[in-house]
Amino acid sequence: MTTTREQPWSDDPSDPAARGRLVVLSRNPISEAIEAIGTAVGREVVVVAEDEEGRGVAGIAALDLRAGDAVVLCDHDAPDAPRVLRDALASPASYVAMMASRRRAEGLLADLAEEGVPGLDRLHVPAGLDTGGKAPGEIALSVVAEIVAEGHGRSGGPLRRR
Repeated sequence: MTTTREQPWSDDPSDPAARGRLVVLSRNPISEAIEAIGTAVGREVVVVAEDEEGRGVAGIAALDLRAGDAVVLCDHDAPDAPRVLRDALASPASYVAMMASRRRAEGLLADLAEEGVPGLDRLHVPAGLDTGGKAPGEIALSVVAEIVAEGHGRSGGPLRRR
């Protein structure tokens, strides 16, 4: 007996922005988990491991960010972090986020606002959905889930509340 699915599975999203690249700055356990999970959900993942002396900025600039791309800074202390955020927010990237505590985020947001950086309302900080996860894989899952939800125009909340 063959059952017809109400909503068939598809590897071809109707909105191309739902499948942009996932660009991650700094190699660490969280970025490695984001790379694995992002790949599993069908994203091209680019980890820019070098983040000192302008190499992070140069690495991301060379990618020519476009609509649908997601940029995630996995190390808020990376020397290039503020510049990468400025550049990513000025780009057509659909999602820009940074791993940081709320306290660290408040300070950075205040600094960027004082500089007059446009697009701060687009910045996801802290990155990810509120899953309560603490381990690198759990944090990465919450970040990739938020990226996927945003790409499909969803909030990322429980399906039972839809």
